[in-house]
Amino acid sequence: MKSLVRTIIKILKKKYLLASVLFITWLFLFDGNNLIDRASALRTLHQLERDKKYYTEKIKSDSKKLEELKTNNDNLEKFAREQYLMKKENEDIFIIIDKNKEDN
Repeated sequence: MKSLVRTIIKILKKKYLLASVLFITWLFLFDGNNLIDRASALRTLHQLERDKKYYTEKIKSDSKKLEELKTNNDNLEKFAREQYLMKKENEDIFIIIDKNKEDN
């Protein structure tokens, strides 16, 4: 009788162990919030936070440049000459291209 009870307990323990392993496997791999998807979402979140920081700094920098261009005509003229190759009347512009920088 005792051996029968022990074998039943062993079988039940194995069933609970098997059910527990299957449940944990299901949670980690197949559930909607599984570990693989969570890790991917965390990587995406960290990348988006880095992007947000970069673009926030870029917006601040560009806003500062814009304010300088709006308030100072000398800066506006310098910007127009450098970025858009604008010139005054009766003025020649020479563009020098560094071939070493072009190759890289």
